[in-house]
Amino acid sequence: MIKNIMGKPEVSAPHSKLEKLASISIRWSGFLLVATVWISAGLFGLYILAFYVSALYTGNLEQWNNILHGLYQKGFVTATAGVGLHFITGGIILILGSIQLIEAVRTRYPVFHRWVGRIYVLASLLTATGGLIFIIAKGTIGGLVMNIGFSFYGLLMLIAAVETYRHAVAGRIDKHRAWALRLYALAIGSWLYRMDYGFWLQLTGGLGHLHNFEGPFDRIMAFFFYIPNLFVAEVFIKKHNRVSSFLGILSAFILLSMTAFLLLGTYYFTKLYWGPAILEWVSGF
Repeated sequence: MIKNIMGKPEVSAPHSKLEKLASISIRWSGFLLVATVWISAGLFGLYILAFYVSALYTGNLEQWNNILHGLYQKGFVTATAGVGLHFITGGIILILGSIQLIEAVRTRYPVFHRWVGRIYVLASLLTATGGLIFIIAKGTIGGLVMNIGFSFYGLLMLIAAVETYRHAVAGRIDKHRAWALRLYALAIGSWLYRMDYGFWLQLTGGLGHLHNFEGPFDRIMAFFFYIPNLFVAEVFIKKHNRVSSFLGILSAFILLSMTAFLLLGTYYFTKLYWGPAILEWVSGF
């Protein structure tokens, strides 16, 4: 009997060899995908701390504009404080998020899980609040559509963080884990946003993307970096305990393809952007 991502035991074991193969394939392909997301999102979290937060610490805030034009503008104190808070706590949730999903940690080290969870939820609340402050005080570079998309993202993260904590305190563990998975799906949105843009620019030469982020692709991305994640989370939460052999093997193939895609992106992002910034940051201590 194995446990799914929500920590529940599967109801029945597969009977045929093909069903067994499908079950094992889904289990291990899912594990590889989660491990890849954890490593990649963790590296991106370190990059945020190394690039954005270190610039905040040294006072070189103009550095932010090297990645996203207009992110920092002198005189917008409230907006700068909001996005600074967003970056600091955003790096934390990317590093801590995957730890909370590991069943072994939850069962063997419950005290550790609870305390990391408290930090994770608080950081999520502050990340969302910081982003919303920035949008209210200054607005995003992409105008109305991006303002709406990013504001909705922030509000969803606030709701998910509150519900995750509320159900944990009340002892409603199934609901707590469901909301924790939704919160994680939202937390990795900023990482996926960069990954999606990186691949799109490389594969299409920036088709539909404009410098002011008001192109058709930019407007889609204002929502696409987090809404599909929530659909995937709901599949994990509500999925049936058994699937047909064909669908199981097909699902495993899709998961492995996603893993390969993310590994490729992680390699190039780490080599060209994340790695140099992290190494420079570490060498400065």
